[in-house]
Amino acid sequence: MIKTACLISDIHMPEMSGVQLQDALRARGHDIPIIFITAFPDDKIRSQALAQGAVCFLEKPFEGEALSRCIDSALKDNTAKNG
Repeated sequence: MIKTACLISDIHMPEMSGVQLQDALRARGHDIPIIFITAFPDDKIRSQALAQGAVCFLEKPFEGEALSRCIDSALKDNTAKNG
C-alpha cells in the first residue's frame, strides 16, 4: 500500500474548504501532514488549520523556498510518526 507523505491543498475549493478536508481526513484516521496555501488569508482560518495540525499555512504569492521548507518539515514530521 502506498502512503501519502504530504498533502498540499488550497484553503478555498469548490466543494469543501481545505479545513473541511483536513477534518474529514482526520475523522477517517488519516494523519497526513498538510500544507495549506491561500490567496485569501484569514487569521481565524489560519489558527484553526494550524491548531488542527497543519504543518504550514502559506499566503500566495509565496517563494519557492518557503514551500520547500514546509515540504521538508512535513516529510520530517511524517518520517518521525511512521519511523
